Amino acid sequence: MNKKDLIEALSKKAGLSKKAANDAIDTLITTITKSLKKGEKVTFVGFGTFTVRKRAARKARNPRTQQIIKVPAKKVPVFRPGSELRKSVK
Repeated sequence: MNKKDLIEALSKKAGLSKKAANDAIDTLITTITKSLKKGEKVTFVGFGTFTVRKRAARKARNPRTQQIIKVPAKKVPVFRPGSELRKSVK
């Protein structure tokens, strides 16, 4: 399923126009992104939790040249599925 399919499913299920469904999904994504940028956790009970995790700096090897390079530390978004989601996918 991609964004277009999700918009179509939401518009049918909620009785919205495709534009309204698109706006709702865009607002949801934007709000989650802004919260993660602030370092906040976003939780949907039963579905899952979005958080930001810090990755430490490390050394890696370029497979083409075999040269060792330094990979800087960075923050990455992480999704942890909730128990209901895990059970439904089994």
